Amino acid sequence: MRPPGDARVVGRFITLEGPDGSGKTSQARRLAEALRAEGHDVVLGREPGGTPLGERIRELLLAPGGRLSPRADVLLFNAARTEHVAEVIRPALEAGRIVVCARFADSTLAYQGYGSGQPLDDLRAVIEFATGGLMPDLTLLLDLPAEAGLRRKAPDDHTRFETSFDVAFHRRVRAGFLELAAADARRWVVIDADRDADDVFADLLAAARGALGEPDAASLRMER
Repeated sequence: MRPPGDARVVGRFITLEGPDGSGKTSQARRLAEALRAEGHDVVLGREPGGTPLGERIRELLLAPGGRLSPRADVLLFNAARTEHVAEVIRPALEAGRIVVCARFADSTLAYQGYGSGQPLDDLRAVIEFATGGLMPDLTLLLDLPAEAGLRRKAPDDHTRFETSFDVAFHRRVRAGFLELAAADARRWVVIDADRDADDVFADLLAAARGALGEPDAASLRMER
């Protein structure tokens, strides 16, 4: 979605969200590759990260065993996001490119808001400042039970969010994502990620094609 009055943003912005272990990173990579194969100019990003500073912040945020206050989480995630938007996402969109990103601002609402209990209105104000009001055109929610996602994570792939947060936290995060999706069915597509990865990807690709002007996604959108 374009910020109000910002005619410079001409590309398409697609984000993948979901609980830990839902397959966002691998599916985002597959989506970018598939769209490139169809002739689209695609930039692939991830959060936290996507820039040199963002990757350094990522190390701080995700280091197993680390402990940060929820407010520090909010500010660090959005510091990385600010750089990502300014250096990568907005320039790509202004050049008419497609941006596919594993996680974006909705993760702050789900994790630090619904998960950690920070006020959603405060988080939205921080996000607005960090992104300049930039929102995705399409958000693909890879949904699965928290327990199923956590079981998928190999021990050597655990981040601070597996080692320092309990299952109840991850259940709240999942519920938060679903609530966000239900509140804005025009932007979100909920995809059952508790299936074979190829089946998940088929639905994901159809939804992305719909956002690019093809009719595939209409049947996938949540009914309200």
